[in-house]
Amino acid sequence: MVDYQAYDALTFDCYGTLIDWESGILAGLRAALGSEVAEATDAELLGEFSTHEHDAEVPYKGYREVLGLTLRMLASARGITTTPEQEAQFGGSVVDWPAFPDSHDALVELQKHYKLVVITNCDDDLFAASAKRLGIKFDEVITAQQVGSYKPNIDNFHFAHEKVERTLGITKDRILHVAQSLFHDHAPAKSIGMTTVHIKRRGNGAAPAASAAPDQVFPDMASFASAVTGS
Repeated sequence: MVDYQAYDALTFDCYGTLIDWESGILAGLRAALGSEVAEATDAELLGEFSTHEHDAEVPYKGYREVLGLTLRMLASARGITTTPEQEAQFGGSVVDWPAFPDSHDALVELQKHYKLVVITNCDDDLFAASAKRLGIKFDEVITAQQVGSYKPNIDNFHFAHEKVERTLGITKDRILHVAQSLFHDHAPAKSIGMTTVHIKRRGNGAAPAASAAPDQVFPDMASFASAVTGS
């Protein structure tokens, strides 16, 4: 069990934890590729996205470009040629990805007790659109654009800890990391000694498989917030 009174800040992954990125990815892929993927299952498309997105992130490039390249690679593997317009359409689709229904209320309740920080694999402007969907002002925001790399690179966590200590006065040992992805978040966070909580939402299809041992598991943000705050 996690002693929640031992922490002053919660760091969150955004996409998959607070924002329903699988629904957003699928809608974006199907909108961009149309009838070309009409017979593909959701599981197939998410699995292909997972493989190609991770490859597209190295070397570092902005997330719009990552998504555009991911679409191109995914389509090419299916014998489909994409246009720059299709790639740009998918690259900008992040702004349309929906928030999970419980995210806003959970964050509002948690912010009464903790500083809230996001560590996200996204660009500043794209995350700003997602933050509006969440209806919350985070106390600090760390994006891949600021770091110049994507999780699971541990540089993103080190950067976040240094920034949070500098701007909020909270040290790493007083930070609890909360996330859905074992691959992007729990494996690297545990490797540098962080305590983590797994928000085990449905689906892992958009991220590669990984092994990690979070300290506590909840099915969603609502149950996590309730357990932490007693509300």
